[in-house]
Amino acid sequence: MKRYVLDASALICFFEDRPGADQVGRLLAQAAEARQPLAMSVINWGEIIYSIWRVRGEAAANQKALEISQLPILVADADLELTRLAATFKARFHLPYADCFAAALAAQRKAVLVTSDNDFVCLGKQVKILRPRGR
Repeated sequence: MKRYVLDASALICFFEDRPGADQVGRLLAQAAEARQPLAMSVINWGEIIYSIWRVRGEAAANQKALEISQLPILVADADLELTRLAATFKARFHLPYADCFAAALAAQRKAVLVTSDNDFVCLGKQVKILRPRGR
């Protein structure tokens, strides 16, 4: 199985049953079956929790954190090396800072970045991108 890194937008797409949710669901199912978790930066994990807290409150955010912990997703810490690479992406491509961590983690792991954001187009060939679409 290929390596995949989830951006916050991909997991939000899955949770909110937006277009592309089925494709993200299939990746999660394949990861569980292969026992090879998808990856996500702790920064992007925090972006999801913050977004839910802001709209639905603390209890909903805590519930979503519990749900994420039960999925085949490895939440990767933002160490110095990853943060330096994220800062490089920020300086070179002017991406939103949290998005830089998703891109940096994908680049570091030589993985495909799964995102529903258009922001990553500026990366060109720096990172392979999968944009979940359709139902």
